[in-house]
Amino acid sequence: MFPKRFTAAATAVLSLCLLAASASAAPHKKTNRKKAAPVAAASAAAAVVAYASRDDAMQLANDIAVRRDLPADWVRAQLSEARNLPVVTRLMTPAGKTFVKNWTVYRSRFIDPVRIRAGASFWQANRQALERAEQQFGVPAEIIVGIIGVETIYGRNMGNFRVMDALATLTLDFPQSHPRAQARTDYFRGELEQVLVTANRTGSDPFALRGSYAGAMGLGQFMPTSWDKYAVDFDGDGRIDLFNSASDAIGSVANYFIGHGWKPGLPTNFAVDMRAQGENLATLLAPDINPTFTAAQMAERGVRVLGAEGYERPLALIELKNGSSGPTEYIAGTENFYAITRYNWSAFYALSVIELGREVHEAYLASQSTAASRN
Repeated sequence: MFPKRFTAAATAVLSLCLLAASASAAPHKKTNRKKAAPVAAASAAAAVVAYASRDDAMQLANDIAVRRDLPADWVRAQLSEARNLPVVTRLMTPAGKTFVKNWTVYRSRFIDPVRIRAGASFWQANRQALERAEQQFGVPAEIIVGIIGVETIYGRNMGNFRVMDALATLTLDFPQSHPRAQARTDYFRGELEQVLVTANRTGSDPFALRGSYAGAMGLGQFMPTSWDKYAVDFDGDGRIDLFNSASDAIGSVANYFIGHGWKPGLPTNFAVDMRAQGENLATLLAPDINPTFTAAQMAERGVRVLGAEGYERPLALIELKNGSSGPTEYIAGTENFYAITRYNWSAFYALSVIELGREVHEAYLASQSTAASRN
């Protein structure tokens, strides 16, 4: 997700969404506004500070202007309007207590009746686009549906932070307690620069964009650089709109995977018969989610990959810890499993995408069968 520049086509089409993004933000849950609004307004006023008063923000603006060949006065004006959001910093701050990984708990957050029902409806409404994306890109509809479901519950929760505020905060005030603070700061600075480059070239308002606290946007939660490099006009209307066009989101997610090594026709994972212990287990787990071993090499160390007869491509032994609530589970991940983790560097995330997509597909087929029987 680190493209170095905007392509001309993506720059043009992203500007159209810059103009309409505010109206596309996901709706909030209903609250008692009469009681909550005054308190929330006072809290927000106390919490956010414009970067206009910060010398380091103005120095960043000057640096961006030189590096990206942008008008310095214009860049300073944009960063002057951006606001520091302490809530964004808090959300990025590592938890004080040790986090215990638990696959069962993690899975339950994403594979639930609400997402499955919403996913079946999404599949029904966008069946043709999903079929076309699968044919064109070779990425199964289940995977595309799984991604959009995990990321935004099919557009219900796309985020309502001003992307400029979020990215400015994460560039200028990233929590130094984070173990990868400098690398993450550099990453978010690149995303901030991309938004500014697009807005300047198209004359659009960068503050119109709404997204997550990390700056991700639309149904598939694309960062600005990923939007530039992988977003496609899949509905053929002449523009790319990842906020309102499910077809564009579907095609763009599929294109993202192709750009990150998805291999059409390969499975994502295999079940295993787990016998490895000690040094053998440590050796197999050392590469983490990177496919490294053949099925034969894994078998030599005590892990038999089930259903992989004749499969000679590299595999990774994926460990799924359950904390104190149950035994650790294992699967063998393929290169396509690894491709899913390019969306989010997490085996838990990738398997949730896979299993949600599968559950949604089954629910969709069941609804089709029910409808057919009624007719």
